[in-house]
Amino acid sequence: MNGNQAIAHILKAEGVEWLSAFPAQSLIDEAARAGIRPIICRQERTGVNMADGFSRTTNGRPFGVFTMQTGPGAENALGGAAQAFADAIPVLLLPGGVSAARTQVPPNFDAVDTYRSITKWAANINLVERIPELLRRAFSQLTNGRPGPVLVEIPGDVGNAEFPADALDYRPVQPCKSAADPDAVRDLVAALVKAECPVINAGHGVLWAEATEQLVALAELLNAPVMTTLAGKSAFPENHALALGTGGHTGTLMVDRFLRKTDFVLGVGTSFTISVFNAPMPDRAVLAQVTNCAEDLNKDYRIDLGAVGDARLVLEQIAEEVRRQLGAGGRAAGRGTADEIAAIRAEFNAAWAPRFRSDEVPINPYRVFAELARAVDVPNTIITHDSGYPRD
Repeated sequence: MNGNQAIAHILKAEGVEWLSAFPAQSLIDEAARAGIRPIICRQERTGVNMADGFSRTTNGRPFGVFTMQTGPGAENALGGAAQAFADAIPVLLLPGGVSAARTQVPPNFDAVDTYRSITKWAANINLVERIPELLRRAFSQLTNGRPGPVLVEIPGDVGNAEFPADALDYRPVQPCKSAADPDAVRDLVAALVKAECPVINAGHGVLWAEATEQLVALAELLNAPVMTTLAGKSAFPENHALALGTGGHTGTLMVDRFLRKTDFVLGVGTSFTISVFNAPMPDRAVLAQVTNCAEDLNKDYRIDLGAVGDARLVLEQIAEEVRRQLGAGGRAAGRGTADEIAAIRAEFNAAWAPRFRSDEVPINPYRVFAELARAVDVPNTIITHDSGYPRD
């Protein structure tokens, strides 16, 4: 067994069924022999995007893998890795690398140093015996904490070196999740239930934690409106009576009106990064944050109350604490909030309706959306689009 065969064995053990690839990389053939289907792309950035898209659709279970040749292959994949890093998408990158005797020899490309700023973790397999250890660390990074791309460079001589088969005692990495400090949850809820107009701001982390059910339950328990970041869109169902829609560079009228009046924003699974993907948070509101990434606390905004842990587990903790402080019914009684949202939504729709019915030539994009909505079964249709204007 050589190093590439050992890597393919570990990938198989971790549940990897396919990988996107760009030749020449000897791992491709060994992965195919191990029963992992290689899908060859025509350009390296496309290969990373394929792995990225797969991770998004599976919530990283399993996540996408991309392998490419040393030098130009790793160079050309840089843009795709940067996008995955910016969007916090777990992708395993396995570039080839120059042999140990040719490292630190310009202009040979050093993937580890170059990618370090756009990956969650990056390492070079300097010895064939270290393959299980370094891949175990890579998979741990991919499955715990903030998602993001991870890179493990495979030098050519290491991939072809003899690996002691009896040393391959590899067990798949198990993700670890934690709830928040109960005292932090208690203090957060005490402030939350005193707020006159709390708003829940749901981010991408709700999707990764698969916490939509818990988010809906908490919103209904609190009778609190929910907005989403652009990356968190669909974390809360937009046909729900408490849904405000999405706020980013652009946003709904419902988001705008409630952010103007809120005195408490509970961010769940959002980094609260100041960005075109997120609506600005009001200065006067108390900010509380639920995140599995402690370095997001107090990053761009002062966070008054924080709870560090898995979004799903912490939402369950918050709901339990709300019931403890307010009783089993929380403050769900009455339809005042839902009625207010419905009235603003009607105003919002009325303002935009002429664009959806417009007969202007050339046809405007809003009319296109309206025609598509009439032509397809909307709840069971996915339409992809370019970024930028169509996204907003």
